[in-house]
Amino acid sequence: MVMDIKQLYNLYRQHNGITTDSRDCPEGSIFLALKGASFDGNKFAAAALQKGCALAIVDDPNAVADNCILVDDCLQTLKDLAREHRRQFDIPVIAITGTNGKTTTKELVKAVLSEKYNVLATEGNLNNDIGVPKTLLRLDKSHQIAIIEMGASHPGDIKTLAQTAEPTCGIITNVGRAHLQGFGSFEGVVNTKCELYDYLSTREDGLVFVNADNDTLVDRIADSLWVTPYSTDPDKQYQCISGEIVNDADQQTPFLRIRWRKPLMELEQTGASQKWHKVQTQLIGDYNIDNVLAAIAVGINFGVDRKQICHALENYAPTNSRSQLMNTADNRLIVDAYNANPSSMMAALQNFARIATVQGETKMAILGDMKELGDDSSKEHQKIVDFLQATGLQDVWLVGTEFAATTTGYRKFASVEEVKDTLQRQKPNRKLILLKGSNATKLYQLPSLL
Repeated sequence: MVMDIKQLYNLYRQHNGITTDSRDCPEGSIFLALKGASFDGNKFAAAALQKGCALAIVDDPNAVADNCILVDDCLQTLKDLAREHRRQFDIPVIAITGTNGKTTTKELVKAVLSEKYNVLATEGNLNNDIGVPKTLLRLDKSHQIAIIEMGASHPGDIKTLAQTAEPTCGIITNVGRAHLQGFGSFEGVVNTKCELYDYLSTREDGLVFVNADNDTLVDRIADSLWVTPYSTDPDKQYQCISGEIVNDADQQTPFLRIRWRKPLMELEQTGASQKWHKVQTQLIGDYNIDNVLAAIAVGINFGVDRKQICHALENYAPTNSRSQLMNTADNRLIVDAYNANPSSMMAALQNFARIATVQGETKMAILGDMKELGDDSSKEHQKIVDFLQATGLQDVWLVGTEFAATTTGYRKFASVEEVKDTLQRQKPNRKLILLKGSNATKLYQLPSLL
């Protein structure tokens, strides 16, 4: 049985959703046989049909049997079905990408918009060429806005995801030196992230929310795009949604506190109050002000009241090892162990240096390797070590083979397992500890031991 995407979509509408996991086969669903480096879904099509799937979509002619549909490429078919489904909904679709902060920004935007709208958003970190289509296929008539996170590790990735999701708005949080092994260079990172701008420029209604302080991104915005800028630069307050960090002398919390207001130009035109709106967040890291301002910009654009915006931002609490503050019986932990690259690592360390300790407490850092940096890996890891030594931080544990190759007197561990063994014998006490590293180093396993 061979059919075009319109016919496939009509079949999709008649059945109980799509599954790509032969272990999860709801009655009447469609099994779609995806392939990966270590698996081939075609081999499980027959089993999926036996477990309750009504149809199976395969791309291996040898897997064709009763109730199977043969396509050229199952992954492309998933994308095509998702795009066709997305076209059934005339709603704003906000795409978010960037080197750092895209998941936090997505969650903040979701929190703000959810004050007024029923929002569909990417769950967790499902931001690749499988996760994005699956998110789009969750759209239903109750949703008023969709937020789609987009990740990339190679040129063309964002272009492909944008062509699938067909967003109406976009945010590039920033660009930094990450996934250099796939992108080849920093310029490759910039070009790939800006594929989102390229797509939005083809739409008459294309809108971008941009950090006006980031010249690299501002310079890539086409004249045809609608723009909502935000900034922490006092000189840009007239035209930009503006914000600044509030550092009260009596504030003992490490959490980010900011104040923000609409562009002065808009306030003058409407005669509205020019007072600042203060927000006490549950985010650690001054660098998060850009993520917060992006969410504010989106909220203002979609008519969310300022009180609702502040309420959402103050009540959002990060999860999944993303700048979480944890208190154990013996220590305070800043757990930022979901991901790491040179720019996010440096930002985390700079912020860590500024955080005040409580009485009797000293600082410690446990850092894991930064992955996928290619030929630049050795140089980038040495930069981090050199920065640490310049700050005078003495209690540092380095985890992984990349940090092991650096020149330093800091303590080194081949793996997180070695760290866990050491903690059984030598547990830190009265420490403020930063845990930062790529997810693959598994530092997220350490908080329960600290």
